[in-house]
Amino acid sequence: MARRLRRRNTQLEAVLREAGWSQEKLAAHFRIVAAEIGALECRTVTRSHVSQWIAGSRPKDPAPRILCETLSRRLRRIVTLDEVGLLTDGAEQTAPAWEADTLTALARLGDGDMDMNRRQALYSMAGAALPSDTWWAEKLDRAQQRPALSKRLVTADDVESVREMMTFFSRRDQRYGGRAGRPTLVTYLRTDVADLLLRRFPAEDVRRSLFAAASELVYLAGWMAFDASQHATAQPNFSLAVTLAAEAGDAPLAGHILRAMAHQALDLGHGDLALSYASASLSDRRYGQASPREKALLGVIHARSLATTGQKADARTALMRAENDLRRAEPGDDEPGRVWFFTEAALAHETARTLTVLGDLKAAEAEFQRSVRTRKAQPFARTHSVTLGYLGNVQIRQGQVDAACASWTDALDAMQGVQSGRARDTVIQMRRALSPVIRRGGRTAAELDQQARAVLSRVG
Repeated sequence: MARRLRRRNTQLEAVLREAGWSQEKLAAHFRIVAAEIGALECRTVTRSHVSQWIAGSRPKDPAPRILCETLSRRLRRIVTLDEVGLLTDGAEQTAPAWEADTLTALARLGDGDMDMNRRQALYSMAGAALPSDTWWAEKLDRAQQRPALSKRLVTADDVESVREMMTFFSRRDQRYGGRAGRPTLVTYLRTDVADLLLRRFPAEDVRRSLFAAASELVYLAGWMAFDASQHATAQPNFSLAVTLAAEAGDAPLAGHILRAMAHQALDLGHGDLALSYASASLSDRRYGQASPREKALLGVIHARSLATTGQKADARTALMRAENDLRRAEPGDDEPGRVWFFTEAALAHETARTLTVLGDLKAAEAEFQRSVRTRKAQPFARTHSVTLGYLGNVQIRQGQVDAACASWTDALDAMQGVQSGRARDTVIQMRRALSPVIRRGGRTAAELDQQARAVLSRVG
């Protein structure tokens, strides 16, 4: 697995001391990160490997990247290859996501998606840091001064066309899941939208509108990748979407995307990072200028972030504020189309997830049931199936086996046609929870498990 260096790696040794981990502890967490990207050759790393690296041997790729990511998560800061003494002339350095040129990044969106397994991409702390406070104004200023690269003129109809595509793909995502349709969306972004952004604009408001529409579509591409459990793909998509929102000068849109980044971090177990994103989504004009419906969406993810980091009282306060914000949303409000999905059912779903983190399973069950009861199931099949999966989970944790099996049966039925990594994860969790029941001779559970196995083969 490694070749010898000439001297002891005191830099790695120093970072390990800072982390407060033993060599065995580092190896254990290294294996967890390796498992995320399917790096099978790295899942056998033990204390002896770490000892060899400190003694001066150099691990083969992708072990150095996994090592840096493991230590970054422990220290809650970016640990580089150079810092751990493993930087070579050919080593890949992670450039700050916020510094990429948006037009170039959009034209290259999706590069390597089909080659993801070979590249073993990783959701990385190096790509997670928020930009500086001055970055937002600088991005807007640079975008306003960027010269056109095409003589053709952008029209209001062009902007409306992009918005219509957002509506189409957003509804498709809610119905069928993130694995369905994303390649088509990426192609549209790389061709039609990228071409529009190169053109001349008749006025600043048209430029801002187009960049905002492009940002929403890139965000959706990231969300679809997130839903498909392609987290290393979703991460730079979200970053690019935030950058486009900054170039549009659209603060509430930036907050909307930062909220999605918090959601992803929560699902991956990065509570502190999620709270930083969620707090940023609420800061200044992002929350202040948002519509009531969008305020509720930002607020409920902030509540779950607070709960995950142990701030229970603040989490409950945030839940109440989100409920009040949504109550203020009225038909006919001037609100962006991107929040069309955030209804009472969606709020109840996220409230239930927060209450689950808080350990209030009875209240969580009631909120999941409210979500199921108030949702139009077919247009939201993906989310509906996931909600039912979570409902079954909190029911079985309370000893309600029959109720859980009924909820899970409904969840599996709702997954017809759905292609979603998150839906797949709920089925996997379901089977784990059913395992002890099956061992006790539960016939209903055994039949449900058999049905779940069949669903796993087609949901993602």
